Amino acid sequence: MAVERRQPSGGLSHRSDRGSQYTSEVYRQALERLEAVQSMSGKGECWDNAVQESFFATLKTELALHDPQWGRAQTRSEVFEWIEVFYNRKRRHSALGYLSPVAFEEQAAILN
Repeated sequence: MAVERRQPSGGLSHRSDRGSQYTSEVYRQALERLEAVQSMSGKGECWDNAVQESFFATLKTELALHDPQWGRAQTRSEVFEWIEVFYNRKRRHSALGYLSPVAFEEQAAILN
């Protein structure tokens, strides 16, 4: 999603854990086509991937993904809405000076 929309230039860094989806040949080839550098956490080292782990913990807590009444389609829709509408555009982040990620990126673009 984000790659198609933003079309990053080469040199992109992709950080992940060692899940099978990230080590598959198809996934690795997709990263190569993007000229992305793949970086994986150490085996059994959850702290290496702390930013992503924190994001997903926040998503699960704030979105309450455990709602048993949601089907797959509604869950996908709710996750998309939470990330694209709320998390990226409205939710303030202390690490970004209490700006949303979109506002922080816009401010950085103006300064550069």
